[in-house]
Amino acid sequence: MKPSEFPPPFDPGEFIAAPSDPEDERIEVGVLIVGAGPAGLACAIRLGQLLEDAPEIAERLGDVPVAVLEKGKQPGSHLLSGAVVNPRSLRTLFKDRVRTADMPFLGRVEHEGVYFLTRERAVRIPAPPTMRNHGNFVASLSQLGRWLAERAEEGGATILPETSAAKLLLTDGRVRGVRTGDRGRGRAGDELANFEPGSDVLARVTVLAEGTQGHLTGVALSRLGLDGENPQVWALGVKEVWRVVKPLDRVIHTMGWPLRAGAKYREFGGSFIYPMGSDMVTVGMVVGLDHRDVELSVHDLLQEFKTHPLVREILEGGERIAWGAKTIPEGGFLSVPRRLSAPGLLICGDGAGLVNVPALKGIHYAVESGRLAAEAAFAALQPGETPWRPGALDGYDAALRESFIWEDLKRVRNMRQAFGRGFWLGGALAGAMTATRGAFPPGNARTEPDVEQEVFSTGRAAAYPAADGKLTFDKLSSVFLSGNKTRDDAPNHIRVRTDVPKELAELWEHMCPAQVYEAVEGGVEVTASNCVQCGAITAKGGRLTPPEGGSGPEYTLT
Repeated sequence: MKPSEFPPPFDPGEFIAAPSDPEDERIEVGVLIVGAGPAGLACAIRLGQLLEDAPEIAERLGDVPVAVLEKGKQPGSHLLSGAVVNPRSLRTLFKDRVRTADMPFLGRVEHEGVYFLTRERAVRIPAPPTMRNHGNFVASLSQLGRWLAERAEEGGATILPETSAAKLLLTDGRVRGVRTGDRGRGRAGDELANFEPGSDVLARVTVLAEGTQGHLTGVALSRLGLDGENPQVWALGVKEVWRVVKPLDRVIHTMGWPLRAGAKYREFGGSFIYPMGSDMVTVGMVVGLDHRDVELSVHDLLQEFKTHPLVREILEGGERIAWGAKTIPEGGFLSVPRRLSAPGLLICGDGAGLVNVPALKGIHYAVESGRLAAEAAFAALQPGETPWRPGALDGYDAALRESFIWEDLKRVRNMRQAFGRGFWLGGALAGAMTATRGAFPPGNARTEPDVEQEVFSTGRAAAYPAADGKLTFDKLSSVFLSGNKTRDDAPNHIRVRTDVPKELAELWEHMCPAQVYEAVEGGVEVTASNCVQCGAITAKGGRLTPPEGGSGPEYTLT
């Protein structure tokens, strides 16, 4: 059975519309950025810098030259990453305006270790070149997002939190902006006493910086014919932040146990443990969503991982203080869309698939792509130019292809795909690719959609440790720790078939880190209010659509 055999009740055309508000009720801005993550905020910051030196253009853009929509409670609420940050792009973005020492980093990477794990042992191995982080910085991405939002507002951007972008506004092949989602609807879609309808927000340029599994990004790629030759594939990351007794003096990555090496399982991934200052660490597990075992649960693998002697010693006497989950685009260079611009539209960051999987890096690519998007938008706003003219925003695609992003991703373009052959063969191929700087193999591999993988059951769940509330935890207590703000009576934002075979229902139940799905007689039941909007369901047979603005997790340390 393949999840693709039971597609969700989803039509992209449902989320494409022409502006419908009366002209005097429309909200008009200069540049509209959807998503207050690293890409979107970098775009807003760079636009502020450029408009500061071009007051005549800023004046032509109206009262709100730059607006940023954020569906979370505030910037940073939905941001989650490892995160070890290469500061290169932030330094370029701020130049002499902000020193690296003044950025909200939690420590510089001075030492690192890579380990191959068995159930009881940890064998230290040389760090592959792609995983060397000396000189990079550990950060909380949610904290970094809030700091970037403050810099964007200082530069003149208007940030609109608790505002989801529900529909892409399109006329005559030109992107005009977005329609925001309604607020205050009941579970059946009825209008409650506090109902507020969405609004048309029109812009000269719309920048989609929605992050992984971006709703409108997927709609735009499909409708505007921007998809590349290879489909995108994803991994799911689940992480915890712990307050610990003993400081950790290095970043740690592991491979091997508790994942299985056999090619038939397609279990690609590993773990990370990073120090967050002197009294906290973050520990996480990342696993590709092309896995085939219906009982594989990344949340429970993380709990199992923490029972390893290496990890138990680090966490001994500590306290879990935060939890979260998020998908990561893993297709790399081969899954980047054919184009990332269209009349009136630019796409950047994780929504564009700009992630270096072997290096576990995407934040500095997001920042760089946001900066380049801002410069392309600014160029198209010059007198005598119009951003919706075909080709007016082509400079963005050209700049990306000339940037270090393109070079980095091309060099490792086949590594993720190699591990579809199993850990050992994949590792050997990855080593050859590293030694030849991507020249071997000479061609391009193909990505296989996560949803097309045949699934089976192995009884894997029996090995997961029971929750003890001290070292290991269940899913519901984890969702509580995420600060989830979703109303119990909010409309369901998840599109799935509910009349599915037992195997698929169990796959979704185990896969979801937030206990949204429960396998029942004849199909699956959905508790949408548990959802932390990680996006895993979109990779494995369903579709996440925009929830009510302000719902979802309230991350502060992730």
